[in-house]
Amino acid sequence: MNIADRIQHLRKVKGISQEELADKVGVSRQAVSKWESEQSIPDIDKITILSDYFEVTTDYIIKGIEPKPENTKDKSDARIFTLAGTAFNFIGLIVAIVVWVEEQSPVSVMIGLILMAMGVMIFFVGQYIGEYKEKAKKQFWTINIWLLVLIPYSCTFNLIQSTIGRYSFIIQPTLELGNSVIVYGLSWIAYVVICMLLYKILSKQD
Repeated sequence: MNIADRIQHLRKVKGISQEELADKVGVSRQAVSKWESEQSIPDIDKITILSDYFEVTTDYIIKGIEPKPENTKDKSDARIFTLAGTAFNFIGLIVAIVVWVEEQSPVSVMIGLILMAMGVMIFFVGQYIGEYKEKAKKQFWTINIWLLVLIPYSCTFNLIQSTIGRYSFIIQPTLELGNSVIVYGLSWIAYVVICMLLYKILSKQD
């Protein structure tokens, strides 16, 4: 297999046309056609772009030398860290609510936030040392944004509501009904909107 064959093979594996590849590389379709028919070869700059786009080495495109497979046996799966972090966050929220119901104590919020902080740290460890980071990140934020936002959002909303309603502010991990059922309902709608916006922001970060 020569360089022309390798370019054509990579393009077909990617499932794109010569014109689409030309757009990605910044050349004409005719140029790509000439590469694949051995009428010309891409210069080094274009080979670099091709290697980045096809996620192969420049040595593979030029010489057909494939990189030696890395030993991945010792590498961790970032999705396992996502699962563990999610478990900590879920447990943190449940424990905070249970302690609040039983004790009516602000300590419930502190306990929940500590457990959730541990869950987030576990997730970021997986992002640092694990494989499949993008999938793990998407899975984490899809679920955990709803868990992580609830306690801080509840505390903030309850503080604002108690200030406006002129009654004592109580630190608790869930939304307080207060003086208005309508305001309470709107607060949940705002919570959903905030979580959806944060998910879009966090899931798109590199």
